[in-house]
Amino acid sequence: MKPKDALLERWAEILARKGGSVAIHSPSEGAILTFRQIDDRAGVLESKLSNLKPGRVIAVQVGNHEDWPAILIACLRRGIVVLPLEQSITEQQREAAVKVCDVVAAAVSGRRNVEILPTGTSAATTNWGKNIPSLLKLTSGTTAAPRAIRFRSEQLLADCDQICDTKGISEDDLNFGVIPVSHSYGFSNLLIPVIARGVRMVISRDRTPRAVLTDLARTNATVFPGMPVFYQAFCEMENVPALPDLRLCISAGAPLPLTIARKFRDRSGLSIHSFYGASECGGICYDREARLEIEGFVGAAMNGVDLEMIDRKADASQMRVRSAAAGDGYFPKADDEKLGNGVFVPDDLLSREKDGYKIVGRVSDVINVAGKKVNPAEIEQVLLQFPGIRQAIAFGRESSLRNEEVAVCAVVETGVSEKELIEFCGKRLSAWQMPKRIFIVDSIPANQRGKTSRKELARRFSI
Repeated sequence: MKPKDALLERWAEILARKGGSVAIHSPSEGAILTFRQIDDRAGVLESKLSNLKPGRVIAVQVGNHEDWPAILIACLRRGIVVLPLEQSITEQQREAAVKVCDVVAAAVSGRRNVEILPTGTSAATTNWGKNIPSLLKLTSGTTAAPRAIRFRSEQLLADCDQICDTKGISEDDLNFGVIPVSHSYGFSNLLIPVIARGVRMVISRDRTPRAVLTDLARTNATVFPGMPVFYQAFCEMENVPALPDLRLCISAGAPLPLTIARKFRDRSGLSIHSFYGASECGGICYDREARLEIEGFVGAAMNGVDLEMIDRKADASQMRVRSAAAGDGYFPKADDEKLGNGVFVPDDLLSREKDGYKIVGRVSDVINVAGKKVNPAEIEQVLLQFPGIRQAIAFGRESSLRNEEVAVCAVVETGVSEKELIEFCGKRLSAWQMPKRIFIVDSIPANQRGKTSRKELARRFSI
């Protein structure tokens, strides 16, 4: 007998209660799918997946598509593991993810509907052990190769419940979905609440700030999960439309600068609530009051989340996050000290501040670009393919809008310019991985042991 799936059980409850109600909206077309129609589409997709065995992995690269809920439901019913991929990744990055995660099929956007295509690989079904995942979230590993995080439906459901309960999001709300559903932030804040809590969603594909504001007004959305870059753009606009129905503004992916939050509040009358989370464990902290008094403040622990400072004597420390939403571990290689058994230890350094926490830095070299993890080794490997470059060290520089931006120090042969190197990277890296600056230097500073400190480079070449 097939074991019960927590998300499918919750979906059955939502379907029985809200089947005829609208679930998915479009800024241009209005109501486009009811909960019942999502289920019907899931049935069609199930038949397209009938040749895939349970435990196989399918990559889903469809952007913000209205069929995302149906895709996930169909895969859950078939026991197929979902690997979301962003549309902006390069072909090389896609191939690496397909190889690492043993992907055998891909869901892509067709002219009208989602199409299921084979990837050309014939990997044997992965031996997942007793905890077969429902989802793999792609993230950067300690080397340039990607790795994934394993999640079961119970963990995805726990994250959704923690998010909705902490933020006060209910089925009466209308979520505005412009952040990528394929990213952890969008997956947990937009997609799963449709399935598990009956929260309606607007599917938006136009990320230009003016279009986002216009569509927020047009759709009467009540909840906007955004990022600092959106809120700054809003503050710089003239003739901003009224948003009488918008009641909750959320910011994640990077610390929200107080100057932007305060200016937005002055112009709109709405406070922005900072949300801090990680791909490995979902939501961690949330600024419930949004008083906008402390730079870098992310609030107190989410409902159902327990935080413990690893170094209790220090002013700032890594945190041990205990949560039912924490993933089962990394794939293909585990890291039990960092993630497992309901515990995750992020690389961020937090300090206590009044009734919550603020982020003060990171202990690892991984660069955090608006919530996306960029491994410097990936940037360096690309640059070292350029003829005439001798050495390259990538690091993260502080950015007021995106938390960090990628920069590089490079030792090159005479005649090689920064412009040439950036153009070379532009053809091989995704937008969020692109270096904003490449500093041409005679030599890269090293300590007495011959090692280079990325943190020291960040300080030396600060903005």
